[in-house]
Amino acid sequence: MPQNPLAALSDTHPDLEVWFDSSPLILDAWKAEVMEKVEGTPKAARCRERLDGVWDVLVGCTTNPPLTAQAVEYDPGTWATRLKELTGGQSADAGEAMWKLYEHVVQEGADQFKPLFEKSGNKLGYLSGQVDPRELTNTAAMVAMGVGLHAMNPNVMIKMPGVKEGIHGITLLTALGIPTNATLVFTISQIVAVAEAVKKGLELARAADVDLSNWRSVCTMMLGRFEDHVAYDDSAKSVGVELTDELRRWSGPAIFNKAVSLYAERGYESKMLAASMRMGPELDGKMRIWHLEKICAQPVVLTIFPNIIEGWLEHYDGEALPSAAATVPDEVLETLLKIPYFKEGFEEGQDPSSFKDHPAVVATGDSFAEATDGLERWVKEQLA
Repeated sequence: MPQNPLAALSDTHPDLEVWFDSSPLILDAWKAEVMEKVEGTPKAARCRERLDGVWDVLVGCTTNPPLTAQAVEYDPGTWATRLKELTGGQSADAGEAMWKLYEHVVQEGADQFKPLFEKSGNKLGYLSGQVDPRELTNTAAMVAMGVGLHAMNPNVMIKMPGVKEGIHGITLLTALGIPTNATLVFTISQIVAVAEAVKKGLELARAADVDLSNWRSVCTMMLGRFEDHVAYDDSAKSVGVELTDELRRWSGPAIFNKAVSLYAERGYESKMLAASMRMGPELDGKMRIWHLEKICAQPVVLTIFPNIIEGWLEHYDGEALPSAAATVPDEVLETLLKIPYFKEGFEEGQDPSSFKDHPAVVATGDSFAEATDGLERWVKEQLA
């Protein structure tokens, strides 16, 4: 039997972890959707075989408000019933009821990874639950939510935004021994600030003899959201650079792999995590996924959207994979550094107070807030 392509990806480095970038509650429904496309064709048997092996590879999970809303959309009847149970069938404040439902989705997802968490000695099997993105700059509110989410399950890792206020919150949560995942991160300056915040939090925790037995820290770079923002295109045009698909898809890996090297050189105890992957580029008629191919084979976490897993299973089935992370060609990096948007992301020195103003932070934060508002509206309709 050929090796599962996702398992082959995981095997490119002993400390590489593959996570699911969605709620595990949708896994079966997603697999059924994929199979529906190929049922009755010669591809069906191998597709089923590949899909059946996915769960065996996954050792963690990341969620956020849009992905939580997606879990509800997949099975609205069940969650409407669950919502009534959580509210006792009584009219309630829609915001409070939404958060109860959100906590329940996070907890139920974390339960699915609990056996792995316990078997691994609290090293694997974490599920990332995000604080309310509408409180992006409210440290006290985010820390309180983080404490509450983690209290539900020891394998719930708290997603905090990579803005000044969220990064300060990471220090506080780390000092309490609570695992964290920095999100809305796009630049080397943010990545280093997160690691320094964790370092400070660990110093406080160890000085106070805080239990760190189920503590972890990851820092998420959102590759596709950095590369696809219109500000990148505008910045490239302003200096006369044609932003080809190849240049664009080198950008995220260039920053990410530099961050991995910096973390190793400086002895940070956080681990880099890649998210928001995109398909591409297409070369010689063959679809590539550089957001996996160029950054695997090193000690990192790859949290992968269902559609990207599907693409990897199809396009990299039986293919020889890299034995080391890719190095950006000199001519590619030279061209990218001409673009102010990329240069700011690639170099240190950004003022933490400006993190919240980065175009990708603004766009992603707004989309997460809108998704949270949408979930709250759905809850309000059910309560009505």
